[in-house]
Amino acid sequence: MWLSDGQKIGVGLTAFGLFFMLMGVMMFFDSGLLAIGNILFLSGIAAIIGPRSTVTFFTRREKLRGTICFLGGIFLVLSKYPFLGFLVEVFGFLNLFGDFFPVVFGFLKRLPVIGPILCQPMISRFLPRESRTRA
Repeated sequence: MWLSDGQKIGVGLTAFGLFFMLMGVMMFFDSGLLAIGNILFLSGIAAIIGPRSTVTFFTRREKLRGTICFLGGIFLVLSKYPFLGFLVEVFGFLNLFGDFFPVVFGFLKRLPVIGPILCQPMISRFLPRESRTRA
């Protein structure tokens, strides 16, 4: 699968967004790092799938609860309530992107180094059922 230059930039923005959010959590919920991570993550998603598809994804009826929680969590982080905002944001993230986890785990299981690690019995029992089978 080939990515356009804009989509490659989007993947980088999303990765940096996740990195900054991880660093914000590691630095005891630093609101500045979490806010930068949120902005980079959202702009990366918009660059990967396009602005119109992003708005369509976030405004679908079945994703509305996740969207409200995710954006509300971002608002709380920006309002200097980083711990509460992060918790609300994680709940919204799981509601929004929970359908993609089996696909992601299926892809990760095909990678050379990560795949055998994910196939270990201690780890594979926590993975979704769809990604447990080896393709």
